[in-house]
Amino acid sequence: MTDKKEPVNPRDIALGILTEITEGSNFSHMVINRTLNRHQYLKKQDRALITRLCEGTAERMLTLDYIINRYSSVKVNKMKPFIRTLLRMSVYQIKYMDQIPDFAVCNEAVRLAKKRGFGHLSGFVNGVLRNVIRNPERVIFPDEEKERESFLSVAYSVPEWLVKQLLAQYDYSAVRQMLKASLQPAKTTIRCNTDKIAANELSNLLEQNQVTVKPGTYMPYALKIDGYDYLSELDSFKKGYFQVQDESSMLVGAVSGVKSGDYVIDVCAAPGGKSLHHAELLKSTGQVDARDVSEFKVNLIRENIGRLGYVNIKTCVKDALVPDRESIENADIVIADLPCSGLGVIRRKPDIKYNMTEEKQHDLVQLQRKILSVVHQYVKKGGILLYCTCTVNRNENMENVRWFLSRYPFKLDNIDEFLPPSLLSDTTKEGYIQLLPGVHDTDGFFIAKLKRNL
Repeated sequence: MTDKKEPVNPRDIALGILTEITEGSNFSHMVINRTLNRHQYLKKQDRALITRLCEGTAERMLTLDYIINRYSSVKVNKMKPFIRTLLRMSVYQIKYMDQIPDFAVCNEAVRLAKKRGFGHLSGFVNGVLRNVIRNPERVIFPDEEKERESFLSVAYSVPEWLVKQLLAQYDYSAVRQMLKASLQPAKTTIRCNTDKIAANELSNLLEQNQVTVKPGTYMPYALKIDGYDYLSELDSFKKGYFQVQDESSMLVGAVSGVKSGDYVIDVCAAPGGKSLHHAELLKSTGQVDARDVSEFKVNLIRENIGRLGYVNIKTCVKDALVPDRESIENADIVIADLPCSGLGVIRRKPDIKYNMTEEKQHDLVQLQRKILSVVHQYVKKGGILLYCTCTVNRNENMENVRWFLSRYPFKLDNIDEFLPPSLLSDTTKEGYIQLLPGVHDTDGFFIAKLKRNL
């Protein structure tokens, strides 16, 4: 007689992912995707549960620690890593997942503790979780009126130094909206490849495959999709009918004003969304050079080029910090979407808010300036430099633009004619736009259009 194989437990898998993320400093989205790819045999609802547990626990880690510390005699930072992760995941289920009975969460946590060799601490785990369930009134967040910084930090799981920085740059309402949006599920936005199919036809095709589709907010070729299983398994994806790209990134192509026959250089291109978009907008004319610093990054772009079928784009490995003499004053458009703190995409990559520091931000500002001091040379007289980041930190955005304009022969160029009415403002008239998650229906993103003097 053979032993029955124990069924795979989604919570056990989620616990392993969370341990790797929190104790190994690995990016959550990468660990989740890699693990789910190894467990493609699981039912769709089990994979969805794993994703929800991991993303939700990672997003609310500081809030969960605050709650656990209200009930535990041992503070979170003194716990064994496995127990800390187990309690975080369990409290997340109790507080934020109504469909799971509290007693089941508690019992499962005890079972997992024993299974992983922590039977001697299963009583402690049981006690803390039952205390959380029985005495919910013990969790009192800081007073929003009297302790605004502490309230925002605890309520939205953001380090207090970052809250202070945001409040110094934006008003309270905008900061609260941004932080609230950082905890909302990040919908997948796609750009229809209009070289192959119309947006309405793609929408119908996706719906026939049981994918939920909504139109984009700003771009006519943008769609928001949900309810799919594996994106890469969709026939429309394999055929190159669309590219995953947030609308904030699509706006770079919209405001560039690219015209037939233009030569475009994207200096930090991977995974290639903006390069690919420009190749499409050129309608098989001109040339796009998609560059990045490593073979790995460039290969990501190549994969998308082959799938989408564009013929006017080429890739190469180039370090943006190293001047390319052959490119000087050759490009009609240079796209400089540079490495940044990523504060605009926290809802997609929650690790950012825990790993970023003021020192790292300072280093990034210096790196951005070094790259700009090199790549601006590639722009023809009268050509365009598009400076972009996926952050909301003004030091990396408008302060860098001011620094750049004080040193090089460029000026900001009005972008109103390229934008939908809902995005027009005094800044777009001037030549730049700062998109804020929660305020705008996009990721946080900054775009400045800089025209080289004749």
